[in-house]
Amino acid sequence: MSGTKQKSRTTAAPVKSKLPTAPQRMPWWPYAVVLLVAVVSVFEVYGPALHGPWFFDDTQLPYMQPHYAGAPLRSWMAGVRPVLMASFWLNFQQVGSEDTYPYHLVNVLLHLLNGVLVYLIVRKILGYRGEANKINTEILSSFGAGLFLLHPVQTESVSYIASRSETLSVFFVLSSFALFLYRRKTEIDFPTSIAVLALTGLALLSKEHAAALLGVWLLTDFYWNPGFSSRGIRGNWRLYTLALAGAAAAAAFVWKSLSTAATAGFGMKDLPWYEYFFSQWRAMIDYFRLFVLPIGQNLDYDFPVSRTIVGHGAILALVVLLAAIAAAWFYRRRFPLTSYGFFLALVLFGPTSSVIPIRDLLVERRMYLPFIGLVLMLVGLLRLWKTKPVTLAVALSAVLLIEAVLTYQRNLLWSNPIEMWSDSVAKSPQKARPRFQLAYADYQAGRCPDAVAEFERTSHLQQPSYDLLIDWALAYDCAGNVNAAVEKLNQAASIEPSAHVFSQIGMEFAKAGQYPEALDELDKGARYDPNFEMIYAYRGGIFEKLGNATRAAEEYHHALTIDPHNQMAIEGLRRLGR
Repeated sequence: MSGTKQKSRTTAAPVKSKLPTAPQRMPWWPYAVVLLVAVVSVFEVYGPALHGPWFFDDTQLPYMQPHYAGAPLRSWMAGVRPVLMASFWLNFQQVGSEDTYPYHLVNVLLHLLNGVLVYLIVRKILGYRGEANKINTEILSSFGAGLFLLHPVQTESVSYIASRSETLSVFFVLSSFALFLYRRKTEIDFPTSIAVLALTGLALLSKEHAAALLGVWLLTDFYWNPGFSSRGIRGNWRLYTLALAGAAAAAAFVWKSLSTAATAGFGMKDLPWYEYFFSQWRAMIDYFRLFVLPIGQNLDYDFPVSRTIVGHGAILALVVLLAAIAAAWFYRRRFPLTSYGFFLALVLFGPTSSVIPIRDLLVERRMYLPFIGLVLMLVGLLRLWKTKPVTLAVALSAVLLIEAVLTYQRNLLWSNPIEMWSDSVAKSPQKARPRFQLAYADYQAGRCPDAVAEFERTSHLQQPSYDLLIDWALAYDCAGNVNAAVEKLNQAASIEPSAHVFSQIGMEFAKAGQYPEALDELDKGARYDPNFEMIYAYRGGIFEKLGNATRAAEEYHHALTIDPHNQMAIEGLRRLGR
């Protein structure tokens, strides 16, 4: 055995690496579950309206106009909002105007996509705040998207087919905003700037309110890049230079849209810009109130015009708004997210709630674009609630459940025009338009005596117009009162003589067997407009009843030379074997 001592070996403790570890990512499946719940929830709450009928202005759009039936895409896109009209054209190629479901389905799918974009935007902006708790960030972002998807004030924008102008334009607005936020470099490069502006252009071609995006970029750069400084604005000079270069074209496009609109713009002599501006101070208060407390929703608000700065409390609304603006600015560093959301909402309300007059003063669908700002306001306040993530998630889920129930109930109304307009009449009893629409809904449903009674009530609220008298006459005709129908049609003719009204009078005389009188009225109509095809279709029907097959066939053929799709003439010739 050796006498030499063995030196003991000691193992040195491993040195811990000081390199930062990659942040742990959340697994994918919670996102999939939340998305699935969102899709199911949205289709559930909007389900009652998916097969709902055409509503209100739906009947004025190209898919309901016979002369657009065989028109090429360029004809649909020739007017204002060409991207919107292209989307309607695609629907029309699929189903025509026989089924509303595909039209409603597109609106709902756009709404879902917009909800995803809201989630991404809220999540990104929460990241600017350096939110330490990643789980809370996901909860608040998901809640913001859920509130956007399920809040009842969104119903009009989604369930009203004509309001696709909201869902489609906001899709492009939010896409442009998300791309602006998720750019790879702090200072935006030219390719990204061009992509952002391209999406903005698509938004403008869907609805003009997308012009507010310039204000959104400026506000965002000031608040978050790097924070309450103009440095980010100067750094993003590429985007702003290109935006200013295209501003003249955008302004010309918006001006053209306003100059041709019958219900918007500075051409409305009975609604000067300053009276509209006074009124919008009050409307803004109502919009914020509806976001917090969606009670008393109405498809057609009876909202009076503030003719002076004090009219209907306009000055008080202004004081409240100015106080809120002052507070949001004063506390911008203490509550930056809530302050930013408030100013973002004001920027996005600007196109419809400022000095450009729009006939309807208060409309719920105008909240769809600014909703992202309202969401960020609320999320900013919720960040201050120091509670466990589970408690936060449960509480916010309960809020979404309540909103979903209210939205479902609202969609039940959108599935039934009589119920919807009855609700509006109850809330706006002194306004003529909802009662007029209720009367027409009764007529379409075959409730002819009810329609006659509602038209009578409407006539006490406004001077009977040409349109009211025509529809009132149709209701009398439906109820079997030909004499009353002729009386109303003659009143309409005294207001606005036209081929249409004389043809209707002729039709009524023909139903009563008074054929000479019927032909006289049709002759009057032909003198006003010899290209109104229904005159010849009605004449064909009269001669067919009189047994003059040759003359009847001539009249039917004449009608078809004007409109080859006239069903009355086609059926008449089929009966005659011609």
